[in-house]
Amino acid sequence: MSLEVIILAAGKGTRMYSDLPKVLHPLAGKPMLVHAIEQAQTLKPSQTHIIVGHEAQKVASVVEPMGAQCVTQNQQLGTGHAVAQAMPMVDNLAVVLVLYGDVPLVPGVLMQQLVDKAMHGDLAVLTVTLDDASGYGRIVRNDQGHIQAIVEHKDANDEQLKINEINTGILAAKASLLNNWLPRIGSNNAQGEIYLTDIVAMAVADGIAITNLQPDYPQQTQGVNDRVQLAELERWYQQQQAMQLLRDGVQLADPTRFDLRGELTAGKDTYIDINTIIEGQVSIGDGVHIGPNCHIKDSHIGAGTQVLANSIIDKAQVAKNCTIGPFARLRPGTVMHDNAKVGNFVETKKTTLGKDSKANHFTYLGDTNVGEQVNIGAGTITCNYDGVNKFQTHIGDGAFIGSNSSIVAPVTIGAGATIGAGSTITKNVENNNLAIARGKQRNLATWAKPKKC
Repeated sequence: MSLEVIILAAGKGTRMYSDLPKVLHPLAGKPMLVHAIEQAQTLKPSQTHIIVGHEAQKVASVVEPMGAQCVTQNQQLGTGHAVAQAMPMVDNLAVVLVLYGDVPLVPGVLMQQLVDKAMHGDLAVLTVTLDDASGYGRIVRNDQGHIQAIVEHKDANDEQLKINEINTGILAAKASLLNNWLPRIGSNNAQGEIYLTDIVAMAVADGIAITNLQPDYPQQTQGVNDRVQLAELERWYQQQQAMQLLRDGVQLADPTRFDLRGELTAGKDTYIDINTIIEGQVSIGDGVHIGPNCHIKDSHIGAGTQVLANSIIDKAQVAKNCTIGPFARLRPGTVMHDNAKVGNFVETKKTTLGKDSKANHFTYLGDTNVGEQVNIGAGTITCNYDGVNKFQTHIGDGAFIGSNSSIVAPVTIGAGATIGAGSTITKNVENNNLAIARGKQRNLATWAKPKKC
């Protein structure tokens, strides 16, 4: 039996006070809707249908590259109406899993458990018990404890309002059952909407077994209606990730001041100081030390490397036992070989720094290939851009670049060459040559200092 997923994502999210559709607001660096789709895709559904409405094109531009299919709900008439929009495209023999784009943290394993129940013919619903159930639909059970109905908060009587088990809206059922129930749902309720939850009472009437599951944590089924709830969910999610890293052997100076916005693999004895942000796909080797206030994105950092405070590493490859920072910036295309050093206020872009080479401070290296055991003096820049095109600089093994030098690309500086401090180099320098390119100094003994008027 195949599986198809329907994710409701048509709402505007008025309480977000934003031009961005609610489901596209980011949690841990990616849209909430993407979280839901990624977890659903772990179940390998034959199709994922996204119900879109408000700013449909913006939502489609995010989900269609993921292989999802958008279905437009022109009028938002309720959750039952939303699911009904996708049903003509669903195989009648499939099981359907219904999710919500603003409920981003439902684990794939929990989704699978719901689907397994539905494959046996049950209507499987996901519920959660809260200390304060205000605003949520209540799970109504009979004396034997069997689910009989879901009553929305605005339609509940005083006795039902005392119930703390609430409906998350997430469910799984056979498509054939949904095709039977959905056309029969009315809108005789306080909201005047077509509630998907009304199928519970229909299932009871039809003798269909109703089973429920609950999450390990309420936050896994928490929806987001405003920025306060989004911030609360962000902090909880980050805390869970931090705790897992600690269990895996990564030392965090303060788990409450650490953000993981992607995936991190780290070796043993890794230390990460406060306010570090890890984004995208990052791998860190054994014994790496990350200082405070660093931002690392889509990069690899080799074993034994020290990343000092306030450094940015973006799409870079760093080998073993390197030193970076403080206040260094490695831009995309940077490659550092073993024992290389990029010091304070050094910026690199599309640059390879060879083994044991160093640029200790106040330097820009762009489109540069630096050999091994090269010393780049303070204030050096490679002038790689003429206003239209970018050009390459090549610096050979063992070269010494004096402080405050400007290397105007395209140019090659040979192995063992020395560039005198303050030089502007525009021509190739042969191996082991000394190049000095600066104006002749003049000392004027008769010069008079200026005086105040």
